[in-house]
Amino acid sequence: MESPLPLLRGTLDMLIMKTLSLRPMHGYAIAGTIRGATDEVLAVEEGSLYPALHRMEKRGWIEGEWIRSDTGHRARQYSLTPEGRERLALELRRWERFQVAAGRVIDLDGLATG
Repeated sequence: MESPLPLLRGTLDMLIMKTLSLRPMHGYAIAGTIRGATDEVLAVEEGSLYPALHRMEKRGWIEGEWIRSDTGHRARQYSLTPEGRERLALELRRWERFQVAAGRVIDLDGLATG
């Protein structure tokens, strides 16, 4: 199996918010959901995930609360705020524009060089 791909700059926040749009989750569940949904092509490492969660919480896009996990451990569970839902909608529109534009370049055939 190939190694997981690095995330493109600026996509981590969008992926986290999209994951949290499903339901509130703790960090480990967020990373696992992203990994599972991408058939392990994208892996979010702790060193990227938790700074992103803290940054997004500071911006008001997500909020966290301490809960007891199924195993009885304290865990910080995050949920998307109304501001986060607005931001997610904006980021998804930007992502769609990026995909369309990149697709146009990828689909170029017989590009003249020189």
